[in-house]
Amino acid sequence: MKTQRLGTSDLEVSRLAYGCMRIARTWRRADLTPEKIDTGIAILEAAVDAGYTLFDHADIYGDTTCETIYGHALDRHPDWRDRLVVTTKCGIRFPNQPNPGDPGRYDFSPAHIRESVEASLARLKLDTLDLLQLHRPDYLADYRAVARTLIELREAGQVRYFGVSNFRPQLVENLQRLLPDDHLIVNQIEISLQRPDCLWDGCLDECQANQRTPLAWGPLAAGQLGTGYVPNGRDPDYAKTALRLRVLDEVAAEVGAERGEVALAWLLRHPAGIIPIVGSANPERIRQAVRADEIELSHTQWYRLMEGALGHRVP
Repeated sequence: MKTQRLGTSDLEVSRLAYGCMRIARTWRRADLTPEKIDTGIAILEAAVDAGYTLFDHADIYGDTTCETIYGHALDRHPDWRDRLVVTTKCGIRFPNQPNPGDPGRYDFSPAHIRESVEASLARLKLDTLDLLQLHRPDYLADYRAVARTLIELREAGQVRYFGVSNFRPQLVENLQRLLPDDHLIVNQIEISLQRPDCLWDGCLDECQANQRTPLAWGPLAAGQLGTGYVPNGRDPDYAKTALRLRVLDEVAAEVGAERGEVALAWLLRHPAGIIPIVGSANPERIRQAVRADEIELSHTQWYRLMEGALGHRVP
């Protein structure tokens, strides 16, 4: 797989990232078993063997169990520490945590950010995070305090680089102004042929203008753009979905590829340097996705796919 730089950093990573959200096969910490750990490690091994070098986590994935599994994987594969780039996210708190009755919420308080980083480092069995992302905007955040906290984490050697996730362009720029010596190198946002909003909501424009790498979560729309997906005929959006898939299949036939590979190649074609995050727990799908890096879509094919996704001509 080809590689690229993450933003303005010195981190060289694969053109596709592997998203670790499903490796635990559970969202309850109490359900993590030795068997689930072994299965999760096998999934990570499949991704490494396929050429992925960027691994995306969040402290909430699997209720912390996904980071725990990755830490066990490093025990078995200590060479991964030097070969792989690890990112995690913080800032989302589940309902009833830490106290019964607490609402689900976003929390960028300095204390929570520090506690999250320390806990993630312990679970991942790392001394330093390559990249920390703020997961979803906290509406009550004091971003001056947030910026000071991030700078302190870097100075303490706990985090090398920072990024954000699901941030609108203006908020990214506002936080960046408070971090003159620490460039926000990524914005992780939902981007796919099913959700192409980033093309006109300013997110990709901001990334491209400021050399910020867009990490695309949901690049296959939870499998709905994947090979073999059959839409529900009773779905009110059936006609639009069927058209999108028909055009995908037409272009896939032209380039000798599978539907899902073309959906990923559509993202890779964009000049902002989008890195799709592949989240399948199926080793064959993980390997198959890598083929997208070999597909060269023409300018015309890219716009045909966009037109099929929209269900009408481009404005």
